[in-house]
Amino acid sequence: MRSKLLVCLLSCFLFSGAALADAKPSADEMAVKKAVQKRFPDIDLDSLTKTRYDGLYEAVMGGSQVFYTDKSASYILVGNLIDAKTQRNLTEERVRELTRVKFDSLPLESAIKQVKGSGSRKLAVFSDPDCPYCKKLDAELLKVTDVTIYTFFYPIASLHPQAVDKVKAVWCATDRVKAWEDLVQKGSVPQTGTKCDTTPLAKVAELGAKLKVNGTPTIIFADGFRVPGMVPAAQLERLLNGERSQH
Repeated sequence: MRSKLLVCLLSCFLFSGAALADAKPSADEMAVKKAVQKRFPDIDLDSLTKTRYDGLYEAVMGGSQVFYTDKSASYILVGNLIDAKTQRNLTEERVRELTRVKFDSLPLESAIKQVKGSGSRKLAVFSDPDCPYCKKLDAELLKVTDVTIYTFFYPIASLHPQAVDKVKAVWCATDRVKAWEDLVQKGSVPQTGTKCDTTPLAKVAELGAKLKVNGTPTIIFADGFRVPGMVPAAQLERLLNGERSQH
């Protein structure tokens, strides 16, 4: 029951983390890890490392879920660790690193490609046509230029049961970019006229699961930096230019 409670608490802080990890665990880190696993036998830790802060250890599970404990694993802290002097959210920064994506490894052929202006900057978006925040993000992207946008169709059928058929119609359209724009901006579902049996939806769903994309929209920038949720155009510009101070 305690293990399940810890997992439940951590799920609330999935995008929140942390400290500096050593390449090889020390003897005391291994001892703390064993202590945590003894108290919570149902969880599987990816790593446990001593932080630069007195007596505090960082534990990672599930690839990106971060929590903290003491040397004897007597206490568990789930939440954001803030540096009071700099006011930096160390937990958030750590999770950003843990969830960073190798952009060049993305199967871009499974996304629709839209080039605006010079297309010199790049980003990828996991999007659902019936997601209201995806529509808002698309409206903000209209204000951004000199960017290449790769849109991965990631319909969440449990929330939007008609979204799967809509993105299939877009993929089967002659002009996918226009069909997508008409769908998210005007609500107009393309009429393809011909049957299209092959879509990348299964491949993208598998990719999303691998990357732990838990909601739409999810944005991935060329350097692998990842942001969940809708982002205003001005902030998109800063992020596309490599500015990370706001995150």
